[in-house]
Amino acid sequence: MKHFLPGWRGLTQLFAFTILPLTLLLLFIAFGGVNMHQQDMRALVGERDERAVQSSAAALQSELHHRVSTITSMAVLTSSDLTFDEILATTNDLSEDFDGGIAFFNDANGLVANTDNEGFWRWVSQNSETLSLASPSDASTTLSTSLEPVFSSPVTDPVSGHSLVIVSVYVPSENVVVAGAFSPETLAVETLLPTYPVGSHVTIFLLDGSRQPLYVSGVLAEDSLDPHHPGVAEALAGENGVLYVKMSDTEHVVAYSPIELTGWALVTEEEWEMVVSPSLQLTQMAPLVLVPAFVLALFALWFGARQIVQPLQKLEAKAAALAWGDFEAIQESVGGISEVQHLQMELAEMSRKVQSAQDGLHDYIGAITSAQEDERMRLARELHDDTIQDVIALKQRVQLAQKTVKDQTSRRLLKELETLSEQTVENLRRLTRALRPIYLEDLGLVTALEMLAREMSQNHQLPISFHKDGQERRLLREAELSLYRIAQESLNNVGKHANASQAGLNIAFTADEVKMEVSDNGRGFEVPHSPTQFAPSGHFGLLGVYERANLIDARLEIESTPGTGTRLTVRL
Repeated sequence: MKHFLPGWRGLTQLFAFTILPLTLLLLFIAFGGVNMHQQDMRALVGERDERAVQSSAAALQSELHHRVSTITSMAVLTSSDLTFDEILATTNDLSEDFDGGIAFFNDANGLVANTDNEGFWRWVSQNSETLSLASPSDASTTLSTSLEPVFSSPVTDPVSGHSLVIVSVYVPSENVVVAGAFSPETLAVETLLPTYPVGSHVTIFLLDGSRQPLYVSGVLAEDSLDPHHPGVAEALAGENGVLYVKMSDTEHVVAYSPIELTGWALVTEEEWEMVVSPSLQLTQMAPLVLVPAFVLALFALWFGARQIVQPLQKLEAKAAALAWGDFEAIQESVGGISEVQHLQMELAEMSRKVQSAQDGLHDYIGAITSAQEDERMRLARELHDDTIQDVIALKQRVQLAQKTVKDQTSRRLLKELETLSEQTVENLRRLTRALRPIYLEDLGLVTALEMLAREMSQNHQLPISFHKDGQERRLLREAELSLYRIAQESLNNVGKHANASQAGLNIAFTADEVKMEVSDNGRGFEVPHSPTQFAPSGHFGLLGVYERANLIDARLEIESTPGTGTRLTVRL
């Protein structure tokens, strides 16, 4: 035995100083790779669920807006010569939207006319005091003619036993209430099915403002929903987000989003591990079983880095670009294993739905912006044609009066009145230029921006330089007006908030694009990670700039850190 001890000692040393450290390193790398993979998948599943619940909430909001528009249109028809029965005769195609029927009530909540489900509507008329229906107290006391919709809490149809929600509008001019009833469960099934198909692992909770469930579906639907369930309070408070909640021996991803029109909350929940297929988990665990095969372990690590980690990192970067509205970036394949590709396909599909919803929202914002500009132009025209001319006439009369008055005190007072008239005319002209940039219409964008820089410099006592590169060319009216308003809002922000000692406004024309840049050396700020954070973080001016850039298909770039100033660039 003594002759074999040196050999065993050598083998022990070889194992202790070579094989054991390599084995431990392999174990560490294997466990680290598995953990990194799970964390990346966990983060991506959470991001996917967050985007899915926001897209679904937007779809529900759109459907509710459609129902509100229908009821509002019928309310408007009550002021016409049509009878209630004639108005209801036009609603045959609305049965899918209002499966509980449509009805008219008088100011005493008496049933006047209805479509289907007459027994339900008579019950509503008899119990109107306990139901949340539109009433004269809900009507606007301002000069606005808008009709405000009111959504009721869920009520049970005493005839069919189904849960219904009533949306109603009070028409002050006719003392009439127009109401339509629909099933929130049917609405949820039809709207959420494309995003959450049958057989998915996601559990859906749709709750009203009192935390009562309107619709529940999924593998966890058998469990009773605690009113204090994670995500419910946040969604009812108007917040979007995702939570990771430990449940027994698993971790659940809870995504939530508000439905602001009705004050409802949409909450989804799933075990994020269910997204990862068992075959992928087995592949990740293989290096632990094949520890002695060091070369094979290295190959497995190389495969994981090449086919999983790198594709996930690329996908994460594309998801970040998607948050800034770059819907094309997510379409380019990142490669990797089938699960990563499948996850990218789902993100691409969700981005298509989000883009569709954003297109509708941008059309609505564009209409509002156009109406705002028209109103500004009308107000500027009235100030210029009426008010300013009246003040000028007043000044001339004061000048005439000065020539006839001999008393020095009176002449001094008239001189002060003349000076005040001149200041008023100048202030009105400055206000008119802010409302209606006449230089933009007559002389073009470059001249208008140069005059804007001079005026802002005087108003804020801040040196603002202006510079132009390239050959100027006229753009579409909407593009020039949007670029002007973006520069106006940006320079206003610099003057009010940046605490800068100097600022610059530059515009460059090239063959491919027009680039406008606003910069300052002020205190700077933390730029939100995505446009969805502009409003929650209080950057409403940036939100308006972002929307105006989107309306003309321009790309917005913001560079800023605290203490280093800010640079805002728009590329058209």
